[in-house]
Amino acid sequence: MRRKSPFPGMDPWLEDYWGDVHASLTAYARDRLQPNLPKGLKARIEEYVTVESKLDDEEWRHRFVPDVVVTEPFRLSTSEQEGSVAVIAETDAVLLPRDVEPPTLRRVQIIDTQNGNRVVTSIEFLSPANKIGRGLDLYRKKQREMIEGSVNLVEIDLVRMGDWAVAVDVGHVPVKLRGIYRATVVREVRSDQCEYYPIPLTAPLPKLRIPLRQTDTDIVLELQPLLEAAYTNGGYADDIDYSKSPLLPLPKIVADWVSDWLKEHPVV
Repeated sequence: MRRKSPFPGMDPWLEDYWGDVHASLTAYARDRLQPNLPKGLKARIEEYVTVESKLDDEEWRHRFVPDVVVTEPFRLSTSEQEGSVAVIAETDAVLLPRDVEPPTLRRVQIIDTQNGNRVVTSIEFLSPANKIGRGLDLYRKKQREMIEGSVNLVEIDLVRMGDWAVAVDVGHVPVKLRGIYRATVVREVRSDQCEYYPIPLTAPLPKLRIPLRQTDTDIVLELQPLLEAAYTNGGYADDIDYSKSPLLPLPKIVADWVSDWLKEHPVV
């Protein structure tokens, strides 16, 4: 029997497996939305490549760039310098740095198939690559383009690494609602406002109202079933050791709550 996460909502340890979790949440969201969309609209997964930051963020940098690079000068033999054919002598391998392929991320886009496949709504589960260094700059540029292009924008931020990236300035959010996770909805009909969903650890993930065309009624996307499916289908109960801290430590007040919660809800 596949076990569930011990938490009522987001599980902070899932951030350590975010590549897989992100892909699962995106696919599950597409599958949940598809049968509920009105005629003429389809949910599709769009892939895009992000940019890693090698200089702007040390924690991110250490994941992709080796700390020590060992090289050996390349020298031509006398015969090679003279243009003759030489026998290559046996030598040790030379270690060289290489660029790591940037991750491919995915978002759900709802398109209007009756209007030239125009993007009506874009739904993004944020990743660290959207929130750090150059990746953050590019994400914010795409964010502005979508809003200025009259696309409804839905952002779900369930990762703590990186900067504030959602489409509402953190200064507009009351301190008590900032928390460690969040979701936002910006509608094309009133892009000067943002619907903000705080996501605390103490409660299930929210049900988001997803805007479509102006003539359509919102549809609801329940996030909690998606997360539970990602946890069980990914088999994370066998991999996570809740006696150890997540890779990115929790703030003390949150860590204290988590400790108390796990004592009352032991993992079995």
